[in-house]
Amino acid sequence: MLCTRYCVRAALRTAGSALRQEVLRQRPALCALRHLRTSSACPSDAISAPPLDGAPRQYPPKIQQLVNDIAGLTLLEVSDLNDLLKKTLNIQDVGMMPVGSMAAPAAEAAEEEEAPVKKEKTHFVVKLTEFTATEKVKLIKEVKNCIQGLNLVQAKKLVESLPQDIRANVSKDEAEKLKAALEAAGGTVVLE
Repeated sequence: MLCTRYCVRAALRTAGSALRQEVLRQRPALCALRHLRTSSACPSDAISAPPLDGAPRQYPPKIQQLVNDIAGLTLLEVSDLNDLLKKTLNIQDVGMMPVGSMAAPAAEAAEEEEAPVKKEKTHFVVKLTEFTATEKVKLIKEVKNCIQGLNLVQAKKLVESLPQDIRANVSKDEAEKLKAALEAAGGTVVLE
């Protein structure tokens, strides 16, 4: 909808400036004093005084009629009008840019779309999923050593309520060390 408003505004501005240029071409060249006259035999020739601050601005009937016609259009008709104005006035589609950032060049964007690069995970979650019943005590002690501030009772509850995350956001090396230690103590570990 924002693009439609932008295109309609741009089209109206362009049409207005084209109309002004057309009128200026048709009029004979007059001196500046003649353009600034305040009284005229024809009221449409006189220059109106600028509106005061806070006073409602008066628009010409032609502009008011255009606004009323555009306001009465359905969304599909507005879309068609938007396309036709873009084509007629040679307006390119411009993507909206977030405020405070710069758009990447089109060539780089095209390269990124064609060849997506798989990013290697740098942070892992160490998750204990199962354990062997014969090595439960050994695993509880290892879990207590892996998680700081955990006592034996808390470590036992954690092991008995599997699957549980042992650590989150750890580097690959640390995750591998934890996995090896927990598996040596009789647990089954998954890195996510």
